[in-house]
Amino acid sequence: MLTVHESGGRTVWVDLWNPTHEELARACTEYKLDIPPREELEEIEFSSRLQYEDDVFIISVPLTPHHKDGTGTTSPLGFVLTKDLLVTVRFARLHAFEAIVKRVNRRPRTAPDIFMVSIEALIDFGADRLEELRTEALHLTRRIFHDDMRGPRRNIARMNRMLRTTLVEIGDMGERVAYIRDTMLVLQRAVPFVLEHGNGWLDDPVRARLKMAASDVQSLNDYEVHLSDKLQFLLDATLGFSNIEQNDIFKVLTIASVVGIPPVLIAGIYGMNFHNMPELGWSWGYPFGLFLILLSTVLPIVWFKWRGWW
Repeated sequence: MLTVHESGGRTVWVDLWNPTHEELARACTEYKLDIPPREELEEIEFSSRLQYEDDVFIISVPLTPHHKDGTGTTSPLGFVLTKDLLVTVRFARLHAFEAIVKRVNRRPRTAPDIFMVSIEALIDFGADRLEELRTEALHLTRRIFHDDMRGPRRNIARMNRMLRTTLVEIGDMGERVAYIRDTMLVLQRAVPFVLEHGNGWLDDPVRARLKMAASDVQSLNDYEVHLSDKLQFLLDATLGFSNIEQNDIFKVLTIASVVGIPPVLIAGIYGMNFHNMPELGWSWGYPFGLFLILLSTVLPIVWFKWRGWW
């Protein structure tokens, strides 16, 4: 779909949303621009993502749409920017563009001004996603260190389910942080790239806002590193608690097996029924055997308790 936005009676922004080959070819012909197809926009090397030739910028930013169910596929967002016209090429519905259109329609704007608004919207989008991830990370921290891992002896099956769910959530959060990192790393290079090569025709207000946007991107990248470290810490803590739970299970099984050895040994000895076993002739032989079995069971338990192993 091709949408044209005008300002002051002239076209300043052309938005191509999931364009067909015919729409892309028509836009290239009508606006005399070399608009790259999706295959070129998806290339990962920075020399392909950031291009400037004949006063035309071609910029590709990987962006992952935000969905409440956590799903989303990364798709490129392309910018073709000249002094008089901005062309955007996208292949997914991006909520950030609704805010961009509202801001653009408030007053007359130039193509570089609309590009600046788009960059600010992408930065706001990344900041909102990082804030959501921070809230989720705090929730996981409370769950792991304050709520579910405290208190008396816990239900092992429930605890295993909680730890498994936590691992899945941390993995999902790590994937979303990686998506944001991809976007911010490109923006971190794209904004200075435009400032450097567009120095001759960028207005001073646009340049000032782009410089501020570059600072915001750097701050978000620093925070993303902090959040990644936090997720790695939560992952290590969850795996550590999993190991503790497994060790507790093996400890109980080990103690049970050790405690059971002496009674079995005593029962085996008195179950041999040799003729010269004096206890066979005792009137209290049977209670004596039971007492030895009980004593051989209690003594290891007392020993483990005294040593603090259980």
